[in-house]
Order: sequence, then structure tokens, then C-alpha cells
Amino acid sequence: MSLRLGYGTNGLTDLRLDDALRLLADLGYDGVGLTLDHMHLDPMAPDLTARTRHVRRLLTELGLGVTVETGARYVLDPRRKHGPTLLDPDPDDRAARVRLLVTAVRVAAELGAHAVHCFSGVTPEGTDPDTAWKRLEEAMTPVLAAAQAAGMPLAVEPEPGHLVSDLAGFHQLRERLGDPALLGLTLDIGHCQCLEPAPPADCVRDAGPWLRHVQIEDMRRGVHEHLPFGDGEIDFPPVLRALEETGYQGLTVVELPRHSHAGPELARASMEFLRPKGASA
Repeated sequence: MSLRLGYGTNGLTDLRLDDALRLLADLGYDGVGLTLDHMHLDPMAPDLTARTRHVRRLLTELGLGVTVETGARYVLDPRRKHGPTLLDPDPDDRAARVRLLVTAVRVAAELGAHAVHCFSGVTPEGTDPDTAWKRLEEAMTPVLAAAQAAGMPLAVEPEPGHLVSDLAGFHQLRERLGDPALLGLTLDIGHCQCLEPAPPADCVRDAGPWLRHVQIEDMRRGVHEHLPFGDGEIDFPPVLRALEETGYQGLTVVELPRHSHAGPELARASMEFLRPKGASA
């Protein structure tokens, strides 16, 4: 089994979405990590259903799979990066993030996506851990209900600096929510290199039963900076072998959100790097 490679649209923000999808198909990618954002299938703009249908037709035409990602920096608040979050003190702010995630579930179902990616957010200053976890549980409940109704897996990403920052945090959330069947994991390979105690390949094996989405890039130990392949410290062949060993069926999506200025070239270079290492598209 070959891994199914994708590329994240958050690394192609200088391209129109249609152009980005055609580029990825031409380069041989199997799919796309589609971040809902103001420039790519804006979840806040009118006529979302009609625009989603157009994207689905194009994905079908190009033979691309899709995972819906929700990490847009300013889609909800033009002044707060990734704000509001599921942990904010104001219930109305938390509700805004919940509405976005519920919308993402609906969009993902209409696109025939493999999963919806999400994250916890950073614990607000002055908020104790117990309160933060309770807010997260409460906020995730309607999102899980929407996912259940749509039959759409949720893939929570442990993000450095967030309440759910690592694999241990993901398992804590899973257990606090009663281990729902549709709650899975987004595993970012770079994050494993950055902060997990085990090597990235071991993280993949340990996470195998819960994998619903995978992001991949290079990174250095202790530095949360998404790097093009070859610029960090990760030994990729063992990681790719471990992914295949898990039987993971979703997309493995290149995640270079700070490199959109060179997105087309990096999409090409990333494919050329990964293909000889056993991740042929």
C-alpha cells in the first residue's frame, strides 16, 4: 500500500483555490488538506452550499481526496490569531468557534471528506487547567453531535503551546469525552520531532489506532517551526514505513503554512522528496 499524499492549501494562499487544486493534481498528489479561510472556501461568506458543490465537482474531476482543516489564522477574528478558541472565557466567543467547527463538519460531509481537523486552542491567561478542560469538554459536545449526525470523523491535532499539546493530551481528552468512536487524531510529524519524548516513527505506531489525519513537514527538536523537507532533523523513511504499517487510509498532507510565497515550487519539491522515500502518489 502506498501512502496517499496531499498538500495543505494553507501553504498555497497566494493561489485561487481552483488553481491550487489543479496544480496539486498536475503534480501527482492524491488529495488536499483544505483549510476553510477567507481566500479558500470562506465558511463565513454567502452561498457556502453552492461554492462547496463547485469544489466537490472539481475535486471529483481531478480525482483528489480531501480533509477539511480549521486552522485559519483570522477567519473568525481579524485581530486575534486563531481566536476565538474553544477555551475562551466568554461563552459567546467559544460558541463562535463551535459554530465554525459544526459548519466545517457540514462542508466536509458535502465534499465527501475523510475527516475534519480541529485543535483545542491556548489556555487563556488566568484560567486554571481544570476550568480549561471543562470548557473544552463542553465545547466539543455539540461538535461531536454534528459529527455523529454526519458520520464524519473529527481529528484533533495536538499543537505545541495548546491545552492539548501532545499525544498524552489527546488521550486525556479522548478519555474525558468517553472515548467516542468518531473522535480521532491529527498527527503532525513535525510536532512529534519538536516535543514528543519518543522518535516520530514510534509516535506514529503508538497513535495508529486513532489516526484520522496526518500532517508532515520537517522540524527541529524544541523549535516549533514548519520547515521544508531536508531543512530539519527528521529521518523520514522510518516515519513513512511506520505510517504504512498502521494501515492508515487517510491523506498525509504536507503542512508548510509559512511558505505560501513559494507554494507551487515547494509543492513540487515536496513531492520529489517524498516519492523516492516510499510515499509515491
